[in-house]
Amino acid sequence: MFLDLPMIMVYVAILVILLLAMAIRILREYDRGVIFTLGRFTGVKGPGLIILIPFIQQMVRVDLRIIVLDVPTQDVISHDNVSVHVNAVVYYRVLDPEKAILQVEDFNSATSQLAQTTLRSVLGGHEIDEMLAERERLNFDIQTILEKQTDARGIKISNVEIKNISLVESIARAT
Repeated sequence: MFLDLPMIMVYVAILVILLLAMAIRILREYDRGVIFTLGRFTGVKGPGLIILIPFIQQMVRVDLRIIVLDVPTQDVISHDNVSVHVNAVVYYRVLDPEKAILQVEDFNSATSQLAQTTLRSVLGGHEIDEMLAERERLNFDIQTILEKQTDARGIKISNVEIKNISLVESIARAT
């Protein structure tokens, strides 16, 4: 089967357009691209027009804006053995995209899990009266601990707020 020259040129043009579409990426002002060439880290690029070599280079997009993490309700047993439900919100952002991608598999999930365990451990060391009266200090303590853990991952914790502290229903009825 023989193809004529105009048909071959059409196929070549389509192939070139597809390769260009695969090679060009546009990153917004708040995005960075972590570039891997044949699986090895080769740099961080962006914002603007990024050109990748198709099939050779890959890019992982990282958002540098503040991320609001809603820490799900945690069951905490206070220092005076009172069960409470506590939920919080954590505000953080990626400062170093290279570390955030290379140091941990999923930095969003890791930060969420760390926030949950830190919330339980910090509040578990205090009595219920302290939890209710000294929320600002507890917020600061949780933020300090989270910052120490996440700095190595290129993540900056900007704020932690305990949203709600409520007694477990069976204890609330007894009082």
